[in-house]
Amino acid sequence: MQTISNNITMQQALGRLVGGSDLTREQAKAVMNVIMSGEATPSQIAGVATALRMKGETKDEITGFAEAMRAHSSRVNTEQEGLLDTCGTGGSGIHKFNISTASSIIAAAAGIRVAKHGNRAMSGKAGSADVLEALGVQIAITPEQAAQCLDAIGICFMFAQLYHPSLRHAAVPRRELGVRTIFNMLGPLTNPAGADRQLLGLYDRSRTATVAEVLGELGLKRAMVVSSHDGLDEISISAPTQISELLDGEVTTYDLTPEELGLAKYPISEVMGGEPAVNAALIRAIFAGEQRGAYRDIVLANAGACIYVGGAASSLREGVAIAAEVIDSGKAERKLASLIQMTGELAHVSG
Repeated sequence: MQTISNNITMQQALGRLVGGSDLTREQAKAVMNVIMSGEATPSQIAGVATALRMKGETKDEITGFAEAMRAHSSRVNTEQEGLLDTCGTGGSGIHKFNISTASSIIAAAAGIRVAKHGNRAMSGKAGSADVLEALGVQIAITPEQAAQCLDAIGICFMFAQLYHPSLRHAAVPRRELGVRTIFNMLGPLTNPAGADRQLLGLYDRSRTATVAEVLGELGLKRAMVVSSHDGLDEISISAPTQISELLDGEVTTYDLTPEELGLAKYPISEVMGGEPAVNAALIRAIFAGEQRGAYRDIVLANAGACIYVGGAASSLREGVAIAAEVIDSGKAERKLASLIQMTGELAHVSG
């Protein structure tokens, strides 16, 4: 019998959750430690995830789970001050192209250090790992090589599957449940480089403030958790976006419209993506100045937010203007080329 915290067993923790009671932060951390260590059964994992989803995960429960997952992760050792991640939850069910991945490259080209954390597709057709591969980036580099890449060119990609091996214990219950659970939130909360700034897209608009508070508990200095009224886990150019902004330890929630960013409004159908090769071609066309309209503008909206959260702009609108200049000057295209070249060299060394 697994005694996990304060003399509570996994069965007792599950009983509390099923009964509608919350776990403390330490109890949640202990539950996740049992899961990560492989000591929980698939039934227990599925039960905990389902009970949390039905009850509604609290700030302390999400924080405790994230702390345990961080403790079991591989780490990228680098300077964390001013380091940005753009990892989102996915799970929107809308097959858009890879907006946050394109935005991360633009942010790096604007001079912000970016430690991009991501995975293969969960809900869409192409996750960040899929599209970066299609662009020619080598994603299977070691934590030491990721740190080298970050130090050399100001951006690295950390393929989640390589950094969170202990999550394999939850893989079967997650797949068989087939519904979004706390595990969908955890990836963006467990950056292996300990980034202290983040633009985090969330599939559930009712949870933006809670997740922003969790980021504060985890030590982030600045963050924006975004979820649009039309269902995107991105800043939308088709509808208002709810934003919960973490700044100076306080969380403020507000709505943002495309017009406030100086951008036009487009139907959501105009930012749909496809297979990795299709999305890679879109990103290349945007960076080359050949693709304008909705695809470019939604990238500008999100890259502008990255630049703002990264501290290189004093407002979101200024961030959008800087993002446009980064594309138009060719800096984004050159940063992508540097990432392809650097990861290729590092992969060659490890091979």
